[in-house]
Amino acid sequence: MDREEYVEAVLRAVESIPPGQVATYGDIAVYVGQGGPRQVGAIMREYGGGVPWWRVIRASGVPADEVGGEQLELLRGDGVRVTNGKVNLRQVRWDPED
Repeated sequence: MDREEYVEAVLRAVESIPPGQVATYGDIAVYVGQGGPRQVGAIMREYGGGVPWWRVIRASGVPADEVGGEQLELLRGDGVRVTNGKVNLRQVRWDPED
């Protein structure tokens, strides 16, 4: 898949994450079937403003430094429980098979 197709696939995947759930950058890469967390992160930084970017989080459950406060606030608005600045992925991780 070329870069444009990859960007579109990543953005479609992020749009598929329902409110109240999150995915990691790596989850999106696996779902799309190409690249890895860094590639997904780069796409999100460049093109992710029009999709629910806040539903994509680090594998540690901690938001990216540059958007942390805003991301946690938006996740709370989605109904995601945040404890000590961290999301419990076991409770709210998106499973595209559901």
